Amino acid sequence: MLEVVTMKEIEAIFAVTDAMGIHRESLVIPLGPASPGRVRRTPAGKIEITVDAEVPFEAWLKRLPELVEAAVATSGRGGHDPPRARGT
Repeated sequence: MLEVVTMKEIEAIFAVTDAMGIHRESLVIPLGPASPGRVRRTPAGKIEITVDAEVPFEAWLKRLPELVEAAVATSGRGGHDPPRARGT
């Protein structure tokens, strides 16, 4: 179980979001993971990525692109809170 999101996890998240063309300034990554984790568009328009505390990080990271895409697509319909992310 992940207790704290460290620079190691943040850099891995940045590798995924950089490859997606998402600017780092548009991201919010809380240092405390949650159960379940989630990816959502905030009311301010940023993408908040909360790491799942119970799913192994590497498994969760593999799903991150689809979670980000879902958050961006959901925000396009006016919502700010897509379904919470669970493991694979």
